[in-house]
Amino acid sequence: MMNEFTQVLTIAGSDSDGSAGAQADLKTFMARGVYGMSVLTAAVAGNSYGIHDSVNMPISFIKSQIKDIKDDFKVSAFKTGMLSDSEIIHTIAEEIKDGSFGTFVLDPVIITKHGAMLLEEEAYQTLIDELFPLADLITPNFYEAKKLSGLELNTKEEIVKAAHKLRDLGPKNIMIKGEHADDSLDYVEDFVLLEDGQSFWISEPYIKTDHVNGTGDTLSSSIVAEMAKGSSMEEAIRISKTFTYRAIKNEIDVGHKFGPINHFIHDEL
Repeated sequence: MMNEFTQVLTIAGSDSDGSAGAQADLKTFMARGVYGMSVLTAAVAGNSYGIHDSVNMPISFIKSQIKDIKDDFKVSAFKTGMLSDSEIIHTIAEEIKDGSFGTFVLDPVIITKHGAMLLEEEAYQTLIDELFPLADLITPNFYEAKKLSGLELNTKEEIVKAAHKLRDLGPKNIMIKGEHADDSLDYVEDFVLLEDGQSFWISEPYIKTDHVNGTGDTLSSSIVAEMAKGSSMEEAIRISKTFTYRAIKNEIDVGHKFGPINHFIHDEL
């Protein structure tokens, strides 16, 4: 008798070194015990030293990938990652608004964890206008939350205020990831605002390491996996925060500079 597996999806770019993007998502899905599928929006040529080339997938090919997933599989939850331009963002919004892929976690890949802008202004606005209102959860990093809210986020009170401002943009739930580019930190603290108005802080110890590629991808895809398995939003976030912390803490030696985190963490959380 065959086992029926919970099925999930990532709509993201391909990272050739396997540390981030769809590759990190698929590794996370496997580690969290769900069957993962992917729709590729772009492909990046890079390694642990950096990104050296990239190409967007044709719109027709993106649509074909989504159609084939819809025609055959029962997707319970999904996420989006890197969506490079306005046309791709608009295409994804049109293709997913029927709700056929279930719970939607949007990782707004706008600014790097070090503060470098990744999207042009037009694409940034399209993301907010067309995808934010469809999202069950958005997971902006510290710099993305600063830009989206227009606040400096120097205090916890400002972070709480920012979360409410972000929810006014349409997403049901907000998770603002704490700053983690400062080696003087003892903890990385995230703030979560839930659809019902409840909120909480969640933290794990700060780990000083160059092996942090794919942390945002891993966190969001773990939340997708846990939601698909039936966890509440709060449970999924808490489990995924711990899983991501353990993946950072238990380093693996891959690459010569900025390496991946460790997805071989299979213990129960």
